[in-house]
Amino acid sequence: MAKRIITISREFGSGGRFIGEEVAKKLGIVYYDKSIINEIAEKSGLAPEYIQENAELSPKKGVFAYALVGRDITGRSVGDMVYEAQRKIILDLAEREPCVIIGRNADYILKDRNDVLNVFIHGDMPEKIQRISRLYRVSEQKAVKMMADTDKRRMTNYNFYTEQKWGRTSNYTLCLNSSQLGYDRCEKIIMECSNS
Repeated sequence: MAKRIITISREFGSGGRFIGEEVAKKLGIVYYDKSIINEIAEKSGLAPEYIQENAELSPKKGVFAYALVGRDITGRSVGDMVYEAQRKIILDLAEREPCVIIGRNADYILKDRNDVLNVFIHGDMPEKIQRISRLYRVSEQKAVKMMADTDKRRMTNYNFYTEQKWGRTSNYTLCLNSSQLGYDRCEKIIMECSNS
């Protein structure tokens, strides 16, 4: 069965966002990444800047701070409200049109659909460091810190809301090493798998 929806989870610096954008262009389908933020802001009533910082990433303090943040009288934290708005939007997008969705726990949110191809893009440390250093114009040492911080926050958010382990191969249809395969081959594999 052809896959209408492609979700791409990725390690920071692996090029997963770029790969997803190219796949969407080549397949002629819609690409969702940061564009989801404004819709989440509208549904949740929170500022887009807040969503940008919190919709995919956990607080910088880690999993315990994440579990113990302030809650309203229903027991929901602001993070829970953001996640719920994000979940509804991703479910709506999947109903609406074929698309590529980057991150935001979309693989888990759409787990009950059989028309979804879930991809995890990872890479080798030296290539990721070089890519981050080049893209963000930072030192290699700063790139390593950015990578560790971002991936830790993504992992904490994913593990907290999905009760699964971020990056575990059994959560995904495909796990691709962009350092070993290159971006073009990753794109081709994803497109081939989406059409089978």
